[in-house]
Amino acid sequence: MDCFYKILSKEEQELAARNEYNFDHPDAFDFDLLVNVLRKLKKGKSVKVPVYDFTTHSRRKEWKTVYGANVVIFEGILSFANKELLKLLDMKVFVDTDSDIRLVRRLKRDITERGRDIVGVIKQYNKFVKPAFEQYIEPTVQLADIVVPRGGENFVALDLIVQHVHSQLEKREITVRAALASAHQGQPLPETLSVLQNTPQVRGMHTIIRNKDTNRDEFIFYSKRLMRLLIEHALSFLPLQPVTVETPQGTLYQGKRIHKQRITGVSILRAGETMEQALTAVCKDIRLGKILIQTNHNTGEPEVRSQPSLLLLTSEQVCIFFFYLYNAETTLGIIPHI
Repeated sequence: MDCFYKILSKEEQELAARNEYNFDHPDAFDFDLLVNVLRKLKKGKSVKVPVYDFTTHSRRKEWKTVYGANVVIFEGILSFANKELLKLLDMKVFVDTDSDIRLVRRLKRDITERGRDIVGVIKQYNKFVKPAFEQYIEPTVQLADIVVPRGGENFVALDLIVQHVHSQLEKREITVRAALASAHQGQPLPETLSVLQNTPQVRGMHTIIRNKDTNRDEFIFYSKRLMRLLIEHALSFLPLQPVTVETPQGTLYQGKRIHKQRITGVSILRAGETMEQALTAVCKDIRLGKILIQTNHNTGEPEVRSQPSLLLLTSEQVCIFFFYLYNAETTLGIIPHI
């Protein structure tokens, strides 16, 4: 929650430098930005989180990227002070610790991590922190679902919280792999899925590609041909308008043209690159971007490691290319970034 302090004016920064600005009042936080960020995280989207510099009392230019997950842990002493924020919290935990221990922890944090002097920390604690706790924080204990006395030393309470989170995950079945594996078992294909028409030409190319005796050159040639047909089929779903073209022989040909749309092709590395040549053969002036998604070995969920410039994603139509249908969780992971 400390990342979401408001941007201070020049006068407020001068007060903060003299330890006379109240950072422990609800008005010191940008709750609008905080609620917006937390809401996106709960939807599984990636967000940019501000980084607050407590030495200069201002936000740094660089923001930190945070990705949505099955479990999002949000902490802050004034977490229960905003009604909109409370609505986003599925489980509210109030950690109760002795006042002397809280003071010692604050001294250690502000002096060692934030470069402040002990006199200024104690002055601010007596003037703002302690009164704010009594007025805004302590009364909100009644809003908590769980109250944990003795903080992190209460292993019994921590174990109960962990068990509750596990039970909720199992109940909601939001693990990506499990959900994708069972989503359409025994079900017809969704109406939004379009399959390339199974013509004699397509069957013939599949036969050649799947033949173990097919040489390398033929395999590449027919694979590219099949990819071009697939891309032409995909582009047919874009908004089109009739157009008349005069051929070099003077014959008029009635066709269709993409209606004032800018198209960008985005390849999900590494296999998605194989379709780029076919795409550029069909759309000569298309812009290309690449995205690398790798699995986080700690969480088992896909994470974006690199992504194209935002300028590329200002197109009205974005085509995503990925080669492995079984690994659809990676494709799902890319949607929040486009």
